[in-house]
Amino acid sequence: MANTSSAKKRVRQNERHRENNMALKSRMRTSVKKVIKAIDEKNAGEATELYKKTQPLIDSLARKGLIHKNKAANQKRKLIKGIKLIN
Repeated sequence: MANTSSAKKRVRQNERHRENNMALKSRMRTSVKKVIKAIDEKNAGEATELYKKTQPLIDSLARKGLIHKNKAANQKRKLIKGIKLIN
């Protein structure tokens, strides 16, 4: 348990950051799932539009260090590949 006031503040900050990070990761996963669903339905137009919204989100998380840069690249590559296959 934290004893000093600065340690207590750090605990509060860590909890807030953890909750924010979880929310951002959840948003990214949901966004990726929507693109995959559009690809599965063979809806190229919708998949492309959703990808345009998902790509900056993935890049943002990689930049912040919430996901590894290679994971971000792999996810984007997988989505682009799916979109190209249905075109």
